[in-house]
Amino acid sequence: MKHLYSLSLKTFSAMTLAVCCFSAQAEVDADAAKDFAKQNNCFRCHGVDKDKDGPSFTKSAAKFKADPKGEEKLLKHLSSGEKAKFPDGHEEPHMIVKSDDPKEVKNLVDWILSL
Repeated sequence: MKHLYSLSLKTFSAMTLAVCCFSAQAEVDADAAKDFAKQNNCFRCHGVDKDKDGPSFTKSAAKFKADPKGEEKLLKHLSSGEKAKFPDGHEEPHMIVKSDDPKEVKNLVDWILSL
């Protein structure tokens, strides 16, 4: 019986840890993310549900959620100035989001991925 209790406690602990980690990832301040996106003129090229010069955030979310390294790639895309491809085929450096707090950029990425 002691072994069974020990196993159950380990299983319970693992499940609790998984739920806590999932909950931490799920916490997104959508209003702060939208405000940050406005400050960085993201909505000039991206709509939430509508493509503009760039893909909609929901379309980007679907693309990056399907990739195991999607969050990392999206963070890099927003902070490195790598090339962005436009519908007419030309490429330009993507605007770098500006922030003194990396948590703002992370919250923006989390918000996009939550769509």
